[in-house]
Amino acid sequence: MDKKTTYDYIIVGTGPAGAVLAETLTDDLQTSVLVLESGGNHDKDKPIKDSSMALELEESFFPNYFWQGEGTPQEGLDGRAFEWTTGRLSGGGSSINGEQYVRPTAAVLEKWERLLGPQWSPDKATRRFKALENYNGETTDPAARGYHGRINIRQAPDTPTPMAHKLTTAIERATGYPAILDYNDPDTPLGPFTRWQLYQQPDGRRESSSTAFLSSDIMTPTGRGVHNRKLTVKFRTTVLRILFSGKRAIGVEYLKDGKCRRAYSSKKVIISAGINSPQLLMLSGIGPAKILKKSGIPVIFNNPNVGQRLKNHTLNTAVFATNSKDHPRPALDPNALYTGGAFLPDPSGINDQRAVQLVGIGSEEHLTLAILYLQPKSKGSIRIQSKDPLNIVLADEGFLSDPDDMEAIKRIYRTYIKDIAQELERIDSSYQLVSPSFDIIEDENLLEEFIKENFDHNHHQQGFLRMAPLSKGGVVDRKGHVHGVKDLIVADASIVPFTVDGNTSSAAYLIGYTIAKQLCKHKSNKRTRFEVGEE
Repeated sequence: MDKKTTYDYIIVGTGPAGAVLAETLTDDLQTSVLVLESGGNHDKDKPIKDSSMALELEESFFPNYFWQGEGTPQEGLDGRAFEWTTGRLSGGGSSINGEQYVRPTAAVLEKWERLLGPQWSPDKATRRFKALENYNGETTDPAARGYHGRINIRQAPDTPTPMAHKLTTAIERATGYPAILDYNDPDTPLGPFTRWQLYQQPDGRRESSSTAFLSSDIMTPTGRGVHNRKLTVKFRTTVLRILFSGKRAIGVEYLKDGKCRRAYSSKKVIISAGINSPQLLMLSGIGPAKILKKSGIPVIFNNPNVGQRLKNHTLNTAVFATNSKDHPRPALDPNALYTGGAFLPDPSGINDQRAVQLVGIGSEEHLTLAILYLQPKSKGSIRIQSKDPLNIVLADEGFLSDPDDMEAIKRIYRTYIKDIAQELERIDSSYQLVSPSFDIIEDENLLEEFIKENFDHNHHQQGFLRMAPLSKGGVVDRKGHVHGVKDLIVADASIVPFTVDGNTSSAAYLIGYTIAKQLCKHKSNKRTRFEVGEE
């Protein structure tokens, strides 16, 4: 091996998990890490740093900051297709998302713990979130929040608008759930609220994994670690495949400046490429043998679970006319982005766990309520078409492929949306439900057709490289190690074992930080054993 291109660890991707791993592993000033990021560093670009532009990024800047791709036509949505994309820049999805910071609830993490062990328990997750976050807001339980971490979280706005208060009051009356102050307090996961918690610095600028973990106190603008930190970040560098010696991952092959190059790792290769992670595994010989052989790829390990169990939350909307005197956000805080919201259980009353996320998005003319169903049963898949790394994958998100999901969304409209609309009108007669109309909500066929036509996509893809035993659909074990090979880890939202009940970025941070701490503990243990003569 060429010593000049050998590092202790190689990390692919600078999204939430990759950036946390890079910073944490190099904190000891002894461990060398190479990070490869396919996009550039755009932290100072106005569309990226200016949070007020967050909700228009994909529509206005898709060629600039996003992977170019489209999913397969969705049978459950009359053949419609959606973008298959995430951020292609430093920070990955955290640099282009809607900035909502939502921790998974204890109900979800308890399922993780039962499958994977105490490392993923709700208590340990809370401790790690506290270590990661620098919370700037109010809470019912200060002990559940962190105030010294690297990720700035801003509760916004300081003074909610009358529009936000009216929506929150309507949800409160319609559902019976009282308003809550802090939905990330493990004791108050359900209810409406006027203020979202956002990935933002105190002045309202976007906080991403790039600004939080690859900032000037960590590295130079050119990607070199500062203050003796052994960190190298290469931008505009696209990884093509993982290199193996037998069953051991020893490095990666990547494209840089039009040339194909290689870098080697002495310890681990860590894939944190999000929706692109399964393609990298399959191009490298890990995946369904039938597909790999058909593509002319030598099989390193036959695992039919790779690319399966793809989950994504559903997304629909309801639109209301508003009072022209009500402003959606405070004039002095356009970075607040949202106009109230709520987390609620399934209106069927089967259990009291989070199943619905409502997001108020106000404008001068309308109040749009984004509706996310957080417990979908539908599953999709990701598979490669050939061994050409530039050939887009066939990503079938399987939206509404399980009829229970359509029934759940219809329940949300018939119960929550209908009742919220009636309560809003009682509070202020200017607030009228525009879309869908009450007539559509009451008609089975019309409502189903509306849901299909109104359906939209989001960036909450998860679970397609599941963290679980092989026999339970796993691709990686409880520590992120890829089954069937050595020294290869996946750390991102693709390994989520059970669907999270909110936005996925916080889960990716948790996964990256948990795996980083495990690796640091292993390093520490090895050094201790060596010092006492056990190695």
